[in-house]
Amino acid sequence: MTVLPRTTPTNSESAFQIIRDAILSGALSPGSKISEAHTCQIYGIGRGPLREALRRLEGCKLVEIKPNAGAKVSFIKPSQIIEIYEIRESLEGLACKLAATNANKTDCLALRSIITEQRLQMTQNNGDLAPLKEGDLDLHFSIVKVSGNTQLFQLLCHDLYQLVQLYRLQPNTSPSRPHIALEEHTQIVDAIERKDPELADLLMRRHISNARQELLANLSL
Repeated sequence: MTVLPRTTPTNSESAFQIIRDAILSGALSPGSKISEAHTCQIYGIGRGPLREALRRLEGCKLVEIKPNAGAKVSFIKPSQIIEIYEIRESLEGLACKLAATNANKTDCLALRSIITEQRLQMTQNNGDLAPLKEGDLDLHFSIVKVSGNTQLFQLLCHDLYQLVQLYRLQPNTSPSRPHIALEEHTQIVDAIERKDPELADLLMRRHISNARQELLANLSL
């Protein structure tokens, strides 16, 4: 198991961040049991802060805790991720609409740089899917920030995106449409730059819907 650099947290907040990062990086893999003794030793966390952190992570749906069985990293079911994509379609469409209204030149340059980086990664890795996992979320994350809506940011960036990232760490769940997704990203950023909120909304909804339909098709194989 890959281990993140050891730190010395002083409270449950730092313990929460350490375990959360370990889960979302894949160091603690989906479905794996979290041994208190082993985790405390590896990450330098006290048992009290660890238990508080695990309770918080359970609230974030990243950890499951069962009596007499302990804690384990959540394993996201296909039905759960489909529901998440349905929610994302509406919320991210709204985020895009707001971003197209609120984005300034600096915001647009930042979004465009993510597209450029994604295209470069694909060229350097012969279309390899793995480097795109975080990049895809980075663009969506950045668009939500540009929207300026703090409640949307909380719902998407602190809740749903974590579950999407965890799902992508599970076996056989790599996206199979990176080239198409990249072009869809480009069209979305174009609409935001042109300050066309209705088109940005439509394109993002279509983008998420296409990803959901691809996921459904793969699940039916």
